[in-house]
Amino acid sequence: MTSASLDVVGIGNAIVDVIAHAEDAFLVRESLVKGTMTLIDAGRAEALYRMMGPAIEASGGSAGNTMAGIASLGGCGAYIGKVRDDFLGQVFRHDITAIGVRFDTPAATSGPGTARCLILVTPDGQRTMSTYLGASAELGPGDIDPKIIGAARITYLEGYLFDPPHAQEAFRTAAAVAHAAGRRVALSLSDPFCVARHRAAFRDLVDGHVDILFANEAEICSLYQVNDFDAALQEVRRSCEIAVLTRSARGSVVVGGDEVHVIDAHPIETLVDTTGAGDLYAAGFLFGLSRGLDLASCGRLGSLAAAEIISHVGARPLVPLATLAEREDAHRRAR
Repeated sequence: MTSASLDVVGIGNAIVDVIAHAEDAFLVRESLVKGTMTLIDAGRAEALYRMMGPAIEASGGSAGNTMAGIASLGGCGAYIGKVRDDFLGQVFRHDITAIGVRFDTPAATSGPGTARCLILVTPDGQRTMSTYLGASAELGPGDIDPKIIGAARITYLEGYLFDPPHAQEAFRTAAAVAHAAGRRVALSLSDPFCVARHRAAFRDLVDGHVDILFANEAEICSLYQVNDFDAALQEVRRSCEIAVLTRSARGSVVVGGDEVHVIDAHPIETLVDTTGAGDLYAAGFLFGLSRGLDLASCGRLGSLAAAEIISHVGARPLVPLATLAEREDAHRRAR
């Protein structure tokens, strides 16, 4: 096995986020389920955008956010995702490359426009997402660059991308290339409704192609169709090498072989916006794992990264995560 030049390569929906505050009444009026992601068409995207208040626009997408977090930690990463050769596509490419993430996937020259996610943040900090997938859903096996996959210690797959059949093929292609190169494959389940739509395919992917699984409590219970978190934990530990299960304010549980680590949520002063919490937890965990840290340390680094992101609006770090990690490490050594 040749040495890896990349820590992580992320594969996901290349999306520009549009984030605005909203009251609960707005969600009810528009039949939006709080805290979930709903796929919408171009017409619905335009209608919702017109009704939203003042917004912040920034390149996003779940795996894109994770790769931004890895770059902020000082990691070396790449991204594979599909954009159109339009204005939003240019914005996405500029933003992700400007933070130091390699992005070589060619833009589509025809078809749907670049994807966008309309994110409504309610006063309790919960985010509700309506996503127009556009060009991002066109990603297929032909977009998987074997050289990039083979160069990365870990290939990270975004569950949100699982809806189009050719994207599922792209995941399996990437996993096969990674394993042939002696690398690891990680998957985020992303959303319980996404899991419910493709449960059998996800189970097959987890059982046969994934080494590291990320899921929150609702997602892992949906995957195994159980109501009890502990029952889901016992199921998943038989399916993959490492399972990372996040539980919001209750922290996370990391399981690997005979190891079980309960990780506390990192303390924060104020919860502002939960957008990207799982994405940044994954960033911290994957960065730590790619650098040889033990599972408990990976979990603590994930918790630290998630805490930074929920302390402000937006899903990309405002403070260099490497600085926060160094400060936390120094504090731990001094105790």
